[in-house]
Amino acid sequence: MVGVALPSIGKELGLEPGALQWIVSGYVLGYGSLLLLGGRMADLLGRRTVLLVALSVFTIASLAGGLSADAGLLIASRFVKGVAAAFTAPAAFSLITTNFEEGPERNKAISIFTTFAASGFSLGLIMSGLMTSLSWRWTFLFSVPLAVLALVLGFFFVPKDRRERGAGHDIPGAVLLAAGMLLLVYTVVSAPGAGWGSLQTILGFVVAAALLAAFVVLELRVRHPLIRFGIFRVASVLRANLTAITLFGSYVSFQFVLTLYLQDVLGWSPLAMALALLPTGLVVVLSAPFTDRLIDRFGSTVLIVIGLGSLSAGYLLFLRLGTAPVYWSDVLPPVVLLGVGFGIGFPAIQVQATTGVHDDEQGLAAGLVQTSSQVGGALALAVTTALIAGGPAGSGAGGSAALAEQLAHYRPGLYLSAGLAVAGLVIAALPRRARRRRAFVTEP
Repeated sequence: MVGVALPSIGKELGLEPGALQWIVSGYVLGYGSLLLLGGRMADLLGRRTVLLVALSVFTIASLAGGLSADAGLLIASRFVKGVAAAFTAPAAFSLITTNFEEGPERNKAISIFTTFAASGFSLGLIMSGLMTSLSWRWTFLFSVPLAVLALVLGFFFVPKDRRERGAGHDIPGAVLLAAGMLLLVYTVVSAPGAGWGSLQTILGFVVAAALLAAFVVLELRVRHPLIRFGIFRVASVLRANLTAITLFGSYVSFQFVLTLYLQDVLGWSPLAMALALLPTGLVVVLSAPFTDRLIDRFGSTVLIVIGLGSLSAGYLLFLRLGTAPVYWSDVLPPVVLLGVGFGIGFPAIQVQATTGVHDDEQGLAAGLVQTSSQVGGALALAVTTALIAGGPAGSGAGGSAALAEQLAHYRPGLYLSAGLAVAGLVIAALPRRARRRRAFVTEP
């Protein structure tokens, strides 16, 4: 919902694209920084408890965002909302993976989970267009009653689960991880404004690296680490996290650029923008319920390759976008391809990320893949903002030459999305070929 509302928020609060990105990045800062901690806390403190407490905070932050009177308070509420989501997301996902056995049963559950996520995406696009037509504030307030309903249903129907016994609480590790990730994500999302070569950015990366290095050293020495790094020895976990970075990074960059171009330059209304992207969510809704059967038959790697291939094709087709796009020929075909890519790629990545992982680390595995997604999105958004900063302002008017200049200014963002998707396709495909070569060599 927020993506479609960004231009309206920017106009009312007087925010340029460099500052406007913080409406998205504020959420990403809280979410991407603390997902690993949230996932591990769900394992340690109980997934149901973490889910309900964090969902309560999420609800209050949503209400505060809708009532915010200035940009600073709005961004702060987005940050708090992201922090809350960093605990709800891995707790919810690990509740699924621990209550359904690995294999067809879990694949089906994850496909249903994806269907609901896609339904929220589709509903969010439509409601954002409608709500933004009234006021952008309703794009924040609309989620409050839904969050309250989820909280009530969760209290009565989410099963109680056991806490991880005897694992201890690695408080120093939690502090180092949270501090390092917060500084890293903050440095990434603030780099376009401060300058990638500025002292602030360089020091930010150096200090963040030092904090994370100290965290790694501590985790290798403590008896009960917050994160067991041996989880990355599971090849599926590493592969899933890398492809998650490219999948989400490419789409966050794409939606940011396309939203600004269609609304600010071509003068499309928020509702027209929402309807233009709606087929993506609808295709995901229609395809996700059947993805578990495809995963059972062909395996998650094949589905990830097909999904990222479809995303790559969709982004490449968007490079044809001109100053007077015809929806049925220029926008709809790539939008459908993006829906196909997400519909089969997203659940396959989630399945792969938790395959071969013990139940007491399912929260950690869920937090890892979602952290990869958000850090990938934050990095891609920061780079995109740097690429399009300082260009010509658009107003939906002007001659063809002026529109062509504005389109050229936004086009590097589309190149970035396509490049990330293609990189993910390569990453997803190479391990599969490598595994076959090893099997061939070791067979007698």
